[in-house]
This record gives sequence, C-alpha cells and structure tokens, in this order.
Amino acid sequence: MTWRTTRDVNEFASTAGAFLRSRPAENTVLLTVSETVRTVGAAAFGEPDPLFGWWHSADGRIGSAFLQTPPHPVLLTRSPGDAVTSLAAMLATLGRPLPGINLTDDAAEIFASEWRRHTRVKAEISRRMRLYRLGDLVAPSPAVSGSSRVAGPADRDLLLAWFESFGREVGEESSDLTKVVDARIEEGRLTLWQLNGAPVSMAGVTSPLAGVARVAPVYTPVELRRRGYAGAVTVAVSQVALDAGAGDVVLFTDLANPTSNALYVRLGYRPVHDRVVLSLA
Repeated sequence: MTWRTTRDVNEFASTAGAFLRSRPAENTVLLTVSETVRTVGAAAFGEPDPLFGWWHSADGRIGSAFLQTPPHPVLLTRSPGDAVTSLAAMLATLGRPLPGINLTDDAAEIFASEWRRHTRVKAEISRRMRLYRLGDLVAPSPAVSGSSRVAGPADRDLLLAWFESFGREVGEESSDLTKVVDARIEEGRLTLWQLNGAPVSMAGVTSPLAGVARVAPVYTPVELRRRGYAGAVTVAVSQVALDAGAGDVVLFTDLANPTSNALYVRLGYRPVHDRVVLSLA
C-alpha cells in the first residue's frame, strides 16, 4: 500500500483517470483541474510545478488520488484511512510548500493527527464545504425580475472585479484572474443576471467532463444581495449545463453561509458529502 507521485499530468490521467471517473461528481474538481493542466500547461493555475499522486491498496487497485497546483491546497479524493495516514507521512518528507489540504470531513481528523506527528505543525480547519448534486431544477418562487444572458468581452472589466471580490470573500485569491476570466468569456461559460440592462449577479459553469458540469463561481455584489438574483442566475446557468449535455450538475457551498446552502436546496440541489480545508502553514 503505497503512494506514487508524478509531475506529468498525462501519466496521472492515464494511471488514475479511470479511478477518478468512477465517481465523476465527487471528483469533479480533480478531473477539471488535471484536464486544464493537460490542455493549458503546468502554470494554468498560477505557479508551475503541479504535483499528482495515486495510492494502491493491498489488492493492487487504485483507491485514492490527489493533486496540488501551487499556490493552492492539496486536493484529495475520498480515501481510506490507510491512504490518508500514509499521505501525511509522504507529504511531510517532500520539502514542498503546502498551504493546506482539501479532503472529506471523515479524513480530516486522521490527516491532522498524522501531520502533527510528522511535522509538529498543527493542522487547523480553515473552511468547511458541502458538495451538492442537482436533482430536479426548481425556478425561484416568486419569479425574480430581470433576465439572463451569456457574458461577453464588453463585460470583461466588471467580471474581473467580481472575480477578485469573490476570491477575497472565500479566501481563494488568484494571481492570474485575467487568464481565467478571458478563457471563460471566450468559451461562453459565464452567465449574467441583468435588471434593466445592468448586470446584478453572475454564475460560471465548467464544460461537462465525464458527464459532470460544475457551477462556480456564483457572485452577487454585497449591495445587491437578498433580492433573489443569485438564485435566478444559478438556475439559468444550471440549465445551460443541462442543455450542453451534462448528466449531473454539481456545486460547492461554504457551510459557514447558511443562506446559500438553503437557497441551493430550494433550487433542487441535494447534498453529496462534506469537505474540509485544513491549513498546514
């Protein structure tokens, strides 16, 4: 039972791809991130030198996988306890800057204990999240004033500002938002809700991969919140994903925000599992 690592995304995809695709909704972020690195390059998410890994169980099957694209946390699949224990030991020996790790809540305590044992550094919870999968899409009731449209090049400056604000709010600021926003505009993967011709909310969606599309981010400026715009644009972009052929549509929420969690349930999203981000720095 051991971990193997590589900096070659093609090796990771060919070795661990089938495992990731066996639970595509749960592994949506690993699938889309690794595919982006494969198509865009090692610096797709900021700094270069991404790291990938997979774990073989006693029967030789792959039972866990992770990736890390600096400067972001390690992202770990649902994993057995033995894999989590050995991952903490392995990562502690790498000498690689690791700001944190994103893993299922049942694995967090195991990893935190092992990390402290190997490094004498306390791993603390910095964020709790929940993964939701869309059941039957439900439009907001009562209906929200306004309409949706796909964002275009003329919206670029506004979108850059909103992405920056969203990143600050959730603690996931990016060093290269221009690249991210430009790619999403070009691919038609950002939807705006507008009122009287003025954008009031936005939602993005990934292209379907392994049959799954992920809604992210959803953002409404503070002064425009509690008017139903986030729900309306989420329904609009969810329908875009379904129309594009997605078999499943998923999204993540911050469990510290009960308002957004309740909203997505009303729109037809159902909980899949909870995740935790541990700070390792």
